[in-house]
Amino acid sequence: MSPFEVIHIENSESDLFDELYNNAMMSGMIDVNLYEEFGVMRGLRDANGKGVLTGLTEISDVVATKTVEGKKLPDQGSLYYQGYNVYDLIDGVKDRRYAFEETTYLLLFGELPNEQQFERFKKVMSDFCNLSNEFTRDVIMKLPSENIMNGLQRGLLTLYSYDDTPEDISAANVLRQSLQIIAKMPVMSTYLYHAYQHIMLDQNLVIKNPKKEYSTAENLLYMLRPNGKFTELEAKVLDVALVLHAEHGGGNNSTFTTHVVTSSGTDTYSALSAAIASLKGFRHGGANLKVRHMMEEIMANVQNWEDEDQIRAYLNKILRKEAFDGTGLIYGIGHAVYTESDPREVILKGYAEKLAAEKGRGEEFAFYDRVERISKETIAEHRHLFKPICANVDFYSGFVYDILGIPESLFTPIFAVSRISGWSAHRLEEIINKGKIIRPAYKYVGTHMPYKPISER
Repeated sequence: MSPFEVIHIENSESDLFDELYNNAMMSGMIDVNLYEEFGVMRGLRDANGKGVLTGLTEISDVVATKTVEGKKLPDQGSLYYQGYNVYDLIDGVKDRRYAFEETTYLLLFGELPNEQQFERFKKVMSDFCNLSNEFTRDVIMKLPSENIMNGLQRGLLTLYSYDDTPEDISAANVLRQSLQIIAKMPVMSTYLYHAYQHIMLDQNLVIKNPKKEYSTAENLLYMLRPNGKFTELEAKVLDVALVLHAEHGGGNNSTFTTHVVTSSGTDTYSALSAAIASLKGFRHGGANLKVRHMMEEIMANVQNWEDEDQIRAYLNKILRKEAFDGTGLIYGIGHAVYTESDPREVILKGYAEKLAAEKGRGEEFAFYDRVERISKETIAEHRHLFKPICANVDFYSGFVYDILGIPESLFTPIFAVSRISGWSAHRLEEIINKGKIIRPAYKYVGTHMPYKPISER
């Protein structure tokens, strides 16, 4: 039984709520034709689905086209962090353990560190990573959240009270705050998970301090698992996943949120908690969980995993809104920018195959591979598409986390643990360049009306 008061509507209030709900629906409905009439680019996208240019950045570049004879054509996707191709960043640290930490350094400081710089950076981050006993007791343990993303928001906002200069938004202070938050996020995430399991689900409580000699990926696995053990490949795959999720341009929803909120002059804890709120949504960071649930349903309903006709038939049911969640979406397939390939998906898929082989889940990986290929064909036929469509990074990330034994409630928080590096870099960029407050326009399409006293209504 929950120790907290449950907020709900009494039966006696249900009719009143229904009336209020219907009034709200009628009041909030806008004629969809007006968007075209006034040239509104819904979702800040043009008629071709391309994002409207709202800012400039040097932090990362998302490339999906090539120019041939002056025309832009679809191409294999590429992703650059501070000018470096993400393929090269991962290959460059092939035999090392700290790819994510090196990526964080690159995103924040614009250059790759030399050995001396990197050792000093790792020491700073390891010194910052611990949470105080008071914070763990009063914030983590006393009010656990079923959804860890909400717990992370609350934790970040509470860190404000532990900061001597929380309102100082000078670049130097924001950098210090950002480094501390990046270092503490893995610990906060795993502690929030264990707290909920213990207090709400009556599981044994296992809380470990992070090891200073471990990388972020190693510490996540160490703190999460009761025995603290992991293989070299497990740590490597998680490290690669963190690199691939660390940054993805200034236009994605959570990073744009960081820019918008930062431009108002607010504090670091408020700005980054707003980004977490954005990432939580199933259309953004929560998509990896949607993919996993969708794949579980497909696997349960396709009797022969090698029968492509059975797979295609069930995918068509999903597209016709007759299966899964009724949205008509095949999650993990398609991307707002990439067309022929998402480089993050290509890289993670390769590591997923290696990990699946090590853990005896090669048959399941082969099924994912079939669903990926058939989904692209089926969506193109269903929607009469003539341009390429590709799988995105979410298609395999949930599968990878599941093989690693990471619980579903931590899928999106681990995304946040990674993306906090990119958000911090963009917050610093916004502050350093002293941008104007971001204020797009909404056109009023309602009717002006005279006020009537309540007795005349």
